Amino acid sequence: MGYYSLRLCAGGGAFEAVPAPRLSLDLHRVKGTLESHDIPVVDARVMLIVQLEREVTLSRDGRVLIKTKDNAEAAAIFERLRSLLELPAVESGN
Repeated sequence: MGYYSLRLCAGGGAFEAVPAPRLSLDLHRVKGTLESHDIPVVDARVMLIVQLEREVTLSRDGRVLIKTKDNAEAAAIFERLRSLLELPAVESGN
C-alpha cells in the first residue's frame, strides 16, 4: 500500500497523489493533528483545505492535491504532510 507518484493534473496547475488502495482518512483527526502544529485548516466537510507553502486539499479517500506547478516543491510538501499524518510513502517506480 502506498501512493502513486505525484503527477501533474490535467489542468497543469497542481500535483496529485492518489493512494492505492484508497484510504479512509478521519478528517477530524487529521484537522486536529495539523492544527496542533499551527497549520491553518479549513474544514469543507468532505475535504480539508490546508495552507502550507502552497494550498493543499486532502480528501476523505486519501487523495492529496497540491497547488503548485513545481514537481520538487510538490514532493517536499507531500513529504511534510506524509510525515505529520503518518501517511504511506510514495511507491517508487509508479
